[in-house]
This record gives sequence, structure tokens and C-alpha cells, in this order.
Amino acid sequence: MSKIKKFFSRKKAEAAFKLNLSGSGMGTGHKLNSPKQETPSSSSRQKYEAYVPPKRNEISNEARAAASAALARIDKKTSRDFNTSLSAVKAQAKRELEAERRQREEAMGTASTTSTSTSASGGDTRNLACEGVFFRCPLISEEILPKSVWKVRIKEFLYQQLESDRGLTACLIIHNCNVKEKADECIATLIRYLENLIKNPEEEKFCKIRMSNKIFSEKVRYVEGALDVLQAAGFSQVQIDDEPFLLWTKEQTEKDLDLPTLVEALKSSEIIPLELDRNIKVLLPSQARRVVLPDEFYRLSPEEIKKEQQLRTEAIAQSQMLRTKAMREREEQRNLRMYRYALVRVKFPNGLLIQGTFNVYEKIADVFEFVQSCLADESLDFSLVSNSEGKLGDEDLEKTLYDCKLIPNALLLFSANDVPAPLQTDINYLKEDLLMLVQAM
Repeated sequence: MSKIKKFFSRKKAEAAFKLNLSGSGMGTGHKLNSPKQETPSSSSRQKYEAYVPPKRNEISNEARAAASAALARIDKKTSRDFNTSLSAVKAQAKRELEAERRQREEAMGTASTTSTSTSASGGDTRNLACEGVFFRCPLISEEILPKSVWKVRIKEFLYQQLESDRGLTACLIIHNCNVKEKADECIATLIRYLENLIKNPEEEKFCKIRMSNKIFSEKVRYVEGALDVLQAAGFSQVQIDDEPFLLWTKEQTEKDLDLPTLVEALKSSEIIPLELDRNIKVLLPSQARRVVLPDEFYRLSPEEIKKEQQLRTEAIAQSQMLRTKAMREREEQRNLRMYRYALVRVKFPNGLLIQGTFNVYEKIADVFEFVQSCLADESLDFSLVSNSEGKLGDEDLEKTLYDCKLIPNALLLFSANDVPAPLQTDINYLKEDLLMLVQAM
């Protein structure tokens, strides 16, 4: 089965599953005198799948030998290179943690450098907290790429599938290669054409389409993928009285495809989904000072952000009056709506931090899942504490990062619930393979 057919088969299965759920009512009932079910505690929190790093091609024995020799030569030249061994990382983190504590004591009252940043990068990449926002596309490959690159790859992929699955692929092309308004109008018009044919296959007026027709010209003819859908349905271009028409015959319909199936494909097709990659990083305390976000985190362009910030500053300066609580809350909500993504950092007692990228509408439960997947002991019971929200409990799991105002970036403190506080700084919490992600200074 081709990738395109698998995509639509999965969509059909998902639709059937949702239908079964909606038909099952509110679930199974229980007797009034039956024992009350216990509410799950934080210690029984759902266990999630482990973090799986991106797949890499296996290197040959010759390449391994060459790499070992190169590393040996580098070790002879200098002993100051960054060491990612467990003991070296722990020692470095401990030294930086002590230095950070001394600086905090010396500069008491100074705002933390890890607090929320609301300014665009302005093209300065030196202090960026991450390189950008990256995605996977399971339908096509396991590569991790920016959204702009995936748009090109998806279009190339779909046009490559046209010859083998023209009808189904063309439905996806309409959604993925046109702006939403054009795609929706085109699909509605195509469905009307095909449903008329299904109901009245013998009527001549439904078997041909004048290509100069205003509705056809405005809503179908120049939309990518639309003519391929009609070709798969059995339409072919002909000249009638020196005027171009699309004429339908049943014999021209694509093999193994009927009109009802094509109509269903038009109704169920959608933009091929991209999965947000966490772009996980492991940081030392000194590296956590980088909090400038790439432009991809913003809904607005950098120029629009700067202009809006300037206008707000001027408005506040001109209005010589105290702002009410309601005015402050509206201003805060406007600021929060500027962001698409959030950068979440989790600081461990030993000084190391993990960093991941989230959609602003992902839930606190997703953050717990992310942290749990990075732990050497995934069964460890732990808590996360936010400066603004305090300890995040079970009642917060269904809240979004937006709800908790943990955007555009947030620092959460990790605590192992069953480990005495004095011992927590000496424990390595992360999987050893994640320590290889610690970035050199």
C-alpha cells in the first residue's frame, strides 16, 4: 500500500474510532452503593515513552578508526577541550552552580537572567537560546527540518505520487499547496460537481464543464491539484464548438477509484501534519543565560513586534495615569498572544538544565512527559516548580502553557520527591546518552 493510501486509511480508521466513541455515551455506569474509585495521585502519574533521539546512519569500522585517531591527535594537542564524560559534566556543573550562587549573593535583588524575554532576535544569533523551531513529518521521513523546508519537501513528495495515486494525491495537493480560502472553495465546488454526477450520471449537463465558466475559472481552474482531481474522476479536455470543455466518461475514471471514494477523500483530506520536535538541549548553568528567542517563536514579524512595542511604550508614556488591574491584564494577554512556541527549561538540583520547544497550547502534562522521558530512572516520582505558578500539581496537568503564562520561555525547578534535599545535588538524573548533548562552551 502506498503512503498516500495509508494516510487516507488511517484517516478513515480515526473517523470510525471517533464515531464509536460518540456513540458509546458517557461510558460505563456504576452502582450508587459501589466503592468510590480512588483519584490517581502524583506518584501514579502516567509513565511515558522514553525520549528517542533522531536516527543516525551507522558509521563504518574505517570511519570509527579514523575518528578515534583524530580524537587521539586532538587529545595530544590540548587538554582543555570540553569533556562530556559523566564525571566531567558533573564537576563542571558543580563549579558553575557555586559560581552562580556567589554571584547571586553579591548582586542580591538583580533580576534573573533566565526570566521571560519579549524581544525579537533582531538578526543577532550570538545569544539565541536555540537555532529555531524544527519539525518531523512521519508520512515522508524521520528528518528534522524547519517548517519552511518541510513545505517544499511535502510539495515535492505529493507531485511524485501523482502518477501512482492521482486522485487521492490531488486531494492532498489542493490542501497543502494553496491558501486555505482557495482550497476550501475549490473542494466545495468539486464535491458539488462529483455529487451531481453520482446522482445523475446520464444527464448531459453534469457530464461536461465549460472551462470558461466564471465559477469554474475563479474557484477551480487555477487551484493546484484541482484539474488532477477531475482527471482522476474521468474528465478529459475536449473542444466543443471551438471552446474548451471538460467531458466526463466513466471509462476514463482512474483504476481502482470510484466517485464516492473521491468525494470522501475530498472531504477528509487535510494539511499533512508536522510533529513539533523538542529540539532537546542539555545546558550548564552558564549557558542558560541565553534567552533571546529566534523569530520563528513569534506570530508577528520582527519589524511588526518592534513597531508594536514602540507604540505601546509611547502610549504608556503619554497617558499620565495609573493603569487599572483590568488594563494591565489586557496588556499582558496581548503580549502573550504574540507567541506561537515556548521554550521550557527544567533545572535539576545538580545544576544541569534540559531545554525543549513546545507549542504554547500544549499542556503541563506534556512537560511532565518530556522530563520523565529524559530521566535515567523513569519511575522516579518528581515535582516541578514554577516561579509564577508555584508547584505544578495534578490539577494543573490539563492546563496549557498559555493558561499558566509559561511563555515565551519558562524556568521550572526539578525536585525528586523521595530523595532528601541534601542528597539531591549529588545525583545524576539524566540518561547518560543525553549528557552527550551538553554543548561545549
